[in-house]
Amino acid sequence: MATTVLPCDADTAVRSASPMIARILDRALEGRELTREEGLILAEMGTESLDAFVAVADEIRRRRVGDIITYVVNRNINFTNICIIGCKFCAFSTGPNAADAYDLSFEEIARRGAEAWERGATEVCVQGGLPRELEGFHYRDILRAIKRATPEIHIHAFSPMEVVYGVEKTGMPLADYLAMLKADGLGSLPGTAAEILDDEVRQLLSRKKVTVKQWVDVITTAHHLGIPTTSTMMYGHVEQPVHWVNQLCLLRDIQKETGGFTEFVPLGFVHLNTHLFQEGKSRPGPTLEEHLKVHALARLMLQGAIDNIQVSWVKLGRELSQRCLQAGANDYSGTLMEENISRLAGATAGEYLPPEEFHARIRELGRIPAERSTTYKLLKIFPGRAN
Repeated sequence: MATTVLPCDADTAVRSASPMIARILDRALEGRELTREEGLILAEMGTESLDAFVAVADEIRRRRVGDIITYVVNRNINFTNICIIGCKFCAFSTGPNAADAYDLSFEEIARRGAEAWERGATEVCVQGGLPRELEGFHYRDILRAIKRATPEIHIHAFSPMEVVYGVEKTGMPLADYLAMLKADGLGSLPGTAAEILDDEVRQLLSRKKVTVKQWVDVITTAHHLGIPTTSTMMYGHVEQPVHWVNQLCLLRDIQKETGGFTEFVPLGFVHLNTHLFQEGKSRPGPTLEEHLKVHALARLMLQGAIDNIQVSWVKLGRELSQRCLQAGANDYSGTLMEENISRLAGATAGEYLPPEEFHARIRELGRIPAERSTTYKLLKIFPGRAN
């Protein structure tokens, strides 16, 4: 699939859309907040107006954040793959007695953090499975180990699912538990474990996962404590377009209240090795149309609220990532250095991308590469043209 340059004249593109779609796209170009009903019309439309939708999303991206595409130099540390939850969309977790089960020591986690810092990383992203015998203060002790070895690195760690598990294990109030993690070095939370924020859908994906209310409580409590988070949505499995729109409206409402989201990350479902797909309960991942729609829809629905839209290159691969960066996205995620969760589900895009590869891809799109911090402070801008 070759990378194509989509129309840059949004007004011309709008005129090619159907009258109803054109009216909504015009409202978006005026900077107006789209309603849930307008978002649903865009999410459910056919392919005839998709080019116009994508072109408008790209134009709004240009107006909101310019032509810089950012990335972060980071390392994933998945500290254990032992987990009791049993999510049907996950091929990463395993039981404690499995041949491939592992549980990294604090010393090894600290070593990987220090190695990442030495290789130029500014962030470690720390997440893992949920072992039955997890000690209540294990997550705190991970933070302490990393900070002792590498005081300056930003720790982006522990999904709302992990936070809820830590609260259950310690018996501490949620706010106190999060405040403790912050005091011991937590810089930000991944807004993962969201999947689709609809309890009926969540019952199909994982009956043991946090509820929508629990996810929202963790996120909003973190924000009120000054802990920023990302926001995510997994698409292309059992959900429908109405779920995309509902989730974007919920995230937009939270952001209006707290201002704590740094970015929105659409996560395409990687289906190959998951029970959900193997049992015939899901679609075989998103279509090209769905990938473009979700990224474009996020740009339009979240404009002025969450202005950083990320592509997950490890799930999308090179060409789809490039296409989605022309459909409203402005961030290329991180170098990762090692990535296990998507890879084990069947993703084939790799486990590491060096900054030089990001630069080449970004310049191929006629845009400007820049390294950022976890919270989107620009650290280095790399002007110049593609070779």
